[in-house]
Amino acid sequence: MRIGVLGLPNTGKTTLFNALTGMDVEVGPVATLKPEPHVGMVKVPDVRLDYLAGVYEPKKTTFADMELFDMMGIVPGGGKDSPGRRVCNQVRDVQALVQVVRGFSNPMVPAYEDRVDPVKDVELVEMELLFADLELVEKRLERIEVSLKKGLDKDALLKERQVLERCRSALEDEKMLRDMEFSHEELTILNTYQFLTQRPELIVVNVHEEADSGEKERLVAAVKEQLSSADTDVVALSAKVEMEISQLDDEDRQMFMDDLGIVTPAAELVAQHAYSLLGLIPFFTVGKDEVKAWTIRAGTTAVKAAGKIHSDIERGFIRAEVIAYQDFVACEGNVGKAKEKGLFRLEGKDYVVKDGDIINFRFNV
Repeated sequence: MRIGVLGLPNTGKTTLFNALTGMDVEVGPVATLKPEPHVGMVKVPDVRLDYLAGVYEPKKTTFADMELFDMMGIVPGGGKDSPGRRVCNQVRDVQALVQVVRGFSNPMVPAYEDRVDPVKDVELVEMELLFADLELVEKRLERIEVSLKKGLDKDALLKERQVLERCRSALEDEKMLRDMEFSHEELTILNTYQFLTQRPELIVVNVHEEADSGEKERLVAAVKEQLSSADTDVVALSAKVEMEISQLDDEDRQMFMDDLGIVTPAAELVAQHAYSLLGLIPFFTVGKDEVKAWTIRAGTTAVKAAGKIHSDIERGFIRAEVIAYQDFVACEGNVGKAKEKGLFRLEGKDYVVKDGDIINFRFNV
C-alpha cells in the first residue's frame, strides 16, 4: 500500500511522517524545500496479529505494511512548471493520499499566508490536484487527436476520448473525479492515468498539542462540511505529540497515551482509515515458523487470496481451511476445540474471504 503525504508548506507533514514511520527526518521550514520525497515504511498495527503471535510463538511475525512518501510542500499557483505541479506529478504513483492541514498556531513556524484555516488549506490543495489532473487530461486529448488523424486504432481512441472529455468537463466544473460514477470499461481506461482527484483521501488536521476533544471535533466537522465524497475522511491529531509517542518504548508509550487520553496512535489510526477508504482487509496465515498478515481487497475469493501468497498456491488450489479470528479467540487459540465445535471450515475457491480470517491453503502443483 503506497500513500502520499502532502499539503501546504509548514503544516506538519514531515512531523506526521516521522510519527508514522518512527524515523527522525529533519522538520521545519527548510525541510519543506527538499525536492524529492522522504520515503519510509510503516508496519500496520493489528492487535489480532499480536494475539496470534502470542499463541503460536513463531520465529517470525510479519505485519502488513504501508509505504509513505512525504512530499515537498505544495505552493499554490504558478502553472504547469511550478514546484507545486511537480509535487502533484511526483505523487501520482500512490493508492491513497494523506493531506495534512494546519490547525495550530506557532509564531516560530509561520503558517501559509499567515493564517490558520484548515478549510481554506483543503480547498487550495484540492484545486492544485484538480489543475494537475486537468492538465493531464488536456495533454492526452491533444495526443488522441493526432493519433486519430493518423488512423491509429480509431475505436479504442474514440472510447478513450469520450471518457476523458467527461473528465475534462467535471474538472472544469471543479468536481473531483472521485465524486463521479464510471462504468467498469471507463475505469479500466482511467486507471492507466493515475488521476489524483480519483484517489481516496484522508485529511489530517494537525492540531496544537494541548487541543482538547471539543476543539478537534469542531475542526473535523468544519472540514467535513466542505467534502462530499465517500472516498474522503477527516481526523484531527497532534503530529508533534504523535512523533514524541513514536520515539518511546512500548511501556512508556502506553503510559504517555493514557495520560493524554489517546486511545489509538497515529499509525493505527491512519492505517484504519486507509484500509477503509481503499476497501482493503487483512487475512492471516499462522504457524510456528511465521505468523503473517496479508492485505487483499474486500470481496476477494479464496483462490485469489491464495495467489497473494504465491501463484503456485492459486494455480494448485484445492481447499481453504478457514476459521474466523473471533471464533479462534473464543476457543482460546485451540484448533482442536474449534474443529470440535465446527468452527474450522473447509471452503472452496469461490469463498469470499472475510476480514480477519485465519486461513491455511491446501494445494497441489
